[in-house]
Amino acid sequence: MSHELTPLWLKFCREIQAISQTGLAFTENEFEKQRYVRLSEIAAEMTNSVSQINYDTLAESFRLQKGYATPKIDVRGAVIKDGKILLVQERSDHAWCMPGGWVDVGEAPAQSVVREVREESGFIVSAQKIVGVFDANRSGRPMEFFHAFKIVFLCELLGGEAQPSNETCAVGFYEFEKLPELSQNRTNKRHLKVIQAHLKNPNTPVFFD
Repeated sequence: MSHELTPLWLKFCREIQAISQTGLAFTENEFEKQRYVRLSEIAAEMTNSVSQINYDTLAESFRLQKGYATPKIDVRGAVIKDGKILLVQERSDHAWCMPGGWVDVGEAPAQSVVREVREESGFIVSAQKIVGVFDANRSGRPMEFFHAFKIVFLCELLGGEAQPSNETCAVGFYEFEKLPELSQNRTNKRHLKVIQAHLKNPNTPVFFD
């Protein structure tokens, strides 16, 4: 089990926002609704004061979250060719990571990772097995304000060719010992270590936080 890496202020703000969101989903009392809305505003104000993220952007994002508050799901595809791992360069930070992203509503996780790999890299794959389920808060820098779990799939390369997307500007296979700068909240050494363990021994148990 890795150490908790989420800043304390973010942990508190997430909890306040989650209480607000869940409370608004279930209460029918107008007085209570006002209190839960105020909790959401406080979470946005606190986050803005520490992170400098625009308050209006935060408040609108929180307002759009509906229902019982639960973690989001991120999937990543570990695609290996000749001992090298497929990485894509993100346009957002120009750092590199395994192709992947948020699971769409209605999709199975394996479907999502196949779609994400094709969209971000141009390669066609099939999901073979899960190598790890990571709490994104404990896998490096938190992915964003909202709590998230990351599922890493080992994928088989079936075809296609390298093709960047509107989210990625470059695609390539890299040796594990000669990696470019990684987008740490998307892919980091902890994830890669688990992948390498499965490549060396297919019977390695699935890692989970």
